[in-house]
Amino acid sequence: MHLKEVGNGGHSTQSQHYAGLAFDVGQNLSESGRNLLRNMASLSGYWRYVEPINLTPRWVHFDNRWVANGYPLTRQGAKGIYVLVAQDALNTLGLKTGGLDGIFGTITNEAVMTFQKNNGLSQDGLIGPITWNSLMTQVVGKGATSTTIIE
Repeated sequence: MHLKEVGNGGHSTQSQHYAGLAFDVGQNLSESGRNLLRNMASLSGYWRYVEPINLTPRWVHFDNRWVANGYPLTRQGAKGIYVLVAQDALNTLGLKTGGLDGIFGTITNEAVMTFQKNNGLSQDGLIGPITWNSLMTQVVGKGATSTTIIE
């Protein structure tokens, strides 16, 4: 998970919580340099989200937070980083997965099923495009929790 603190005109900050690779860059570039970088990120076809200039006028932010086609089908028995991402998101939303171990076991499966039930999704325990999208959309803006991994 990536936690980004966004300045709000020198006032309070808000946190965005989302999965995947993200960059906040260009703080030392001129305005035209940041615009060039923002345009290159948009045109690359790689980044799913490039933050508009009005939200980040002093730097450039781009990430892959919208995941409809970006995450693999994940199910009980799976192991690895995508299970960690799902576990962190589920924990952030108040559903206990038994911790962050990267193993999609019984407790994680129960959390997925509860999430699906609470959101009117098919309760199959599979984290496919619809469940990923719902999960990642809901976790944006939640901020740090006891299980958040800060890069």
